[in-house]
Amino acid sequence: MQSSSGSTSTIDTRHVPVLLQEVLEVLNIQENDTVVDGTLGGGGHAVRFAQKLGPGGHLVGFDVDSAAVARAREHLRGTQAQVSLIHDNFRNISAKLSEYRIDGIDKAFFDLGWSSDQLEVSGRGFSFNRDEPLKMTLSDSGDESVLTAYDIVNTWQEENIADILYGWGGEHFSRRIAREIVKKRSDEDIESTKQLADIVAHAVPAPYRFGKTNPATKTFQALRIAVNDELGALKDVLKALPTVTKKDAVVAFLTFHSLEDKLVKESFRTWAQKGIGEVLTKKPITPSRSEVGQNPRSRSAKLRALKFTHDAKTHT
Repeated sequence: MQSSSGSTSTIDTRHVPVLLQEVLEVLNIQENDTVVDGTLGGGGHAVRFAQKLGPGGHLVGFDVDSAAVARAREHLRGTQAQVSLIHDNFRNISAKLSEYRIDGIDKAFFDLGWSSDQLEVSGRGFSFNRDEPLKMTLSDSGDESVLTAYDIVNTWQEENIADILYGWGGEHFSRRIAREIVKKRSDEDIESTKQLADIVAHAVPAPYRFGKTNPATKTFQALRIAVNDELGALKDVLKALPTVTKKDAVVAFLTFHSLEDKLVKESFRTWAQKGIGEVLTKKPITPSRSEVGQNPRSRSAKLRALKFTHDAKTHT
């Protein structure tokens, strides 16, 4: 998608891009760069990336959510750089770049958080604040074989549910919640987000139930990670990056979960030890108190960046 106009359309999304200025600083996008945005989401980061690019630049955006791709296409209408928007998971970056005949990238950014548009408007049950069908699938293919949150809470064994809630959500009351889920589903299927949130609230101790954070937060987080194989996708893209980046390419990850952050940190350390990368963020960059006040969802964000200093392809 190309246009001779340099204007950018107005964003009408609910999503507020996290650590936007810090991301722009670490990437240091040049006008002829090929830039990958691995998670288009609300499109806020992608629009600013496009504004940094000239006619010789190329913005490549990925998202498994077709609505996110459609939003990005609208927001990026009129940008002067070449734009390729790909309806696919970033874990398939190698195959897709080859398909689009893109020979190496200069900058790559992966926002592993969830956009407000997905949480609040998608209708797929990502949020406990709305009463929606219990799906939690990022992909909107409609394939009935795709795992959903409904499948997990209604068919998995109690022990496996508890393991998911504790391992991927850090939920200390995971066994109590899993026990309550199995008890309730024996009476009727758990079909909606409200049903699940009510079950969690009933299962946890009163002080936890009435704390500052909704008691269902960690349960919903764990189910979203499980349903969408988020950690598996992250491992795949980390494995692929050294094979698709140019010398001096910069890659940056915005994580919101300790397991994600650990995977990124360990990969960066490995690349640095191999002599193919230089970590640009000795400590992760986190939001200011002001940003957290304006956007509470940013509070757990961590930004890490690395520059590939040598041809990484020969070291993998």
